[in-house]
Amino acid sequence: MARDPNKPKPEQYRAVLDPDRYGVLFEENTERPFTSPLNDEKRAGTFICAACHSPLFVTSGKFDSGTGWPSFFQPIAESSLGTKRDFHLLVPRTEYHCARCGGHHGHVFKDGPAPTGLRYCNNGLALKFIPDGEPLPELR
Repeated sequence: MARDPNKPKPEQYRAVLDPDRYGVLFEENTERPFTSPLNDEKRAGTFICAACHSPLFVTSGKFDSGTGWPSFFQPIAESSLGTKRDFHLLVPRTEYHCARCGGHHGHVFKDGPAPTGLRYCNNGLALKFIPDGEPLPELR
């Protein structure tokens, strides 16, 4: 499948992201569990892609999974995320990424709470949090 020419390219983000964020988003690295302050974020707001600023999750869809990574049971919209099969471990998993820029965010599992039963296990470095009442940044 050909790349959408209107989508931002990963190289565009190298200059605006620190190496750890870039590594998670575009080299599919994983941050250590329990290291992200977003894991404990409970204020009302929106979680956006750290690369392109696309809104992905809201606090009302977040829960404490006990895994050490920010976890959500649903995205803002199904169209905001893309998925693919990940075979990096022995057991195949479903990786999800920002549909706009392709940045890797984490994996989705079928062990989450109602109403979806899903757990979107997200790298905190792949997200930024914008509290309610603050404007969302422009897409980049």
